[in-house]
Amino acid sequence: MHYPRRNSKIKRARKQGFRARMRTHNGRKLINRKRRHGFHKINVA
Repeated sequence: MHYPRRNSKIKRARKQGFRARMRTHNGRKLINRKRRHGFHKINVA
């Protein structure tokens, strides 16, 4: 039987986590944009 949405937190963090964002120029822009809007907790995982 297949269970829906069996997500791996590790894979998610590697793709969308803070360090993955900081690795690219656009990711850093995104984090700075969120910081400007007052998102102090930015982690996605």
